[in-house]
Amino acid sequence: MKFLVLIYGNPESRAVWDSMTDEQKKEGMAGYAALHEALAVQGELVASESLDAPELTKQVLVRDGKPMTTDGPFAEVKEQLAGFYLLDCDSMDRAVEIVAQIPEAPFSVVEVRPVRDLSAFS
Repeated sequence: MKFLVLIYGNPESRAVWDSMTDEQKKEGMAGYAALHEALAVQGELVASESLDAPELTKQVLVRDGKPMTTDGPFAEVKEQLAGFYLLDCDSMDRAVEIVAQIPEAPFSVVEVRPVRDLSAFS
């Protein structure tokens, strides 16, 4: 089963990151590297990326066959999507176990969403 893990940043989580020393930031990144390696070895990691600032986002609407863009950010909420994992693991319970290992999870909001299998329509 595939699961999309969405990691949301907010002012508090950004403040935690900003208050860390360079050494603490390196340790946090080493935690991510170790998690990526473990998930890859287990065959559970499909993809993982950190996303750039919401201010660099473009929203695209296609109307009458023509794309129209608007600069971001768009959501009027504190939380903004900061990164994601696409996992291929046995269950929702396993996906939640993996989330507990994400270094940022203790001070962020993380959502786990099953990926729909639409292969029957191919």
